[in-house]
Order: sequence, then C-alpha cells, then structure tokens
Amino acid sequence: MPFVSVRITRDGVTSEQKAQVIAEITETLERVLKKDPHLTHIVIEEVDTDNWGYAGITTTQYRKKLAEAEGKS
Repeated sequence: MPFVSVRITRDGVTSEQKAQVIAEITETLERVLKKDPHLTHIVIEEVDTDNWGYAGITTTQYRKKLAEAEGKS
C-alpha cells in the first residue's frame, strides 16, 4: 500500500490542481511500480508560509524581500 505525502505552501493552490496532483502521482505509481490505485494513498499537506523556511528566513519574509527587490527594478 503506497503512501505519498506532498507538502506545499498554502498560497492559492486550487482544489482542481490538488486533484490533478493526486491523480498524476497515483498514475505514476501504477505505471512505474505496478501499484494498485485502489491501495494508493496521497496526502497533500498545506503549510502556512510563516511555518516554511529556508536560508534562515520564512517563506513569507523571503517573498516580501523578493517583492521589494522587484519594486526597485
């Protein structure tokens, strides 16, 4: 029974997009690994950008800096 966890930031991903991700991951596991789609579980976890960080800052802070830099161009 495959279990796949997908983590993304919570910022405008639609239900349709998430459904497509679930369908395509399921199809890939079936095609490549011959896994039964009825036994395949996909979980999408949405993380607030304040709770996702890299390079020492949150994604919220990073995007703010990026927007400020683009505004100066």
